[in-house]
Amino acid sequence: MKRKSLGFYLRIYFKILAQDLKSKMSYRADFIISTIGMIFTNIAGFVSFWILFRNFQSINGWGYYEMLFLYGFSLIAITPVQCLFDNNWSLRQAVYTGDFIKYCFRPINIFFYYQSEVFDIKGLGQLAFGIGTLAYSWAKIGIGFTPLLLLKVILFLVTASLFMIAMQNAAAATCFWIMNSFYILDLATRFKDYAKYPITIFGSFFRFIFTFILPIAFIAYYPSLVILRPDEIPLLSWLSPLLGVLFFWLSYKIWMRGAMKYDGTGS
Repeated sequence: MKRKSLGFYLRIYFKILAQDLKSKMSYRADFIISTIGMIFTNIAGFVSFWILFRNFQSINGWGYYEMLFLYGFSLIAITPVQCLFDNNWSLRQAVYTGDFIKYCFRPINIFFYYQSEVFDIKGLGQLAFGIGTLAYSWAKIGIGFTPLLLLKVILFLVTASLFMIAMQNAAAATCFWIMNSFYILDLATRFKDYAKYPITIFGSFFRFIFTFILPIAFIAYYPSLVILRPDEIPLLSWLSPLLGVLFFWLSYKIWMRGAMKYDGTGS
């Protein structure tokens, strides 16, 4: 089969996206309520830091605005998985009912076709709040601004997103082999809440887990150090773009391996 070009996939994606958005806009009240709920959830995280730092000047060397920077950075970083890969939550049901078989007969990449069917527009509210939090903390810290710094922020935000996307892809793909895979996906997603904290506040055991097993530390901590503490950047921060691409590729291979073995029998 002839390999499709990037332009072909982009045209297909925007056509699917347009149809999905039209469908969602027919239920505007649900969209508005869900978006407001997501914004208030993120505000609660903001307030929790404010309450915490009313009692402590810093936590293991991290001040209030540095923690807010990590929080804003993590919100932006997890937005792509919220908006573009939300259909992973429905994968288990599609596999067990047999509905997933329809994706196996299209002359395009199965992973692309399945993921492109859903765009969670509510994630844009999270993105806006994350950008606002990052900009506010950036100004308070007094980091300054240069075009090179902006490029670094974009690069390491993309890097951080790849880790979160990869974690969800790999966790969702376990449904091709494991009956109760929802708990694996749910657990992997819940761990993202720890991304807003510097890994140095955890003990050595959890530092190892959150760096090499469940790479939560790469969603905000290691990428943020390039901006926040340019004089003490660890090697893992510089390696994070390469590791992010590698981890995403591995998760894609796991997802595709499960999809290729799917026989459409359901359960």
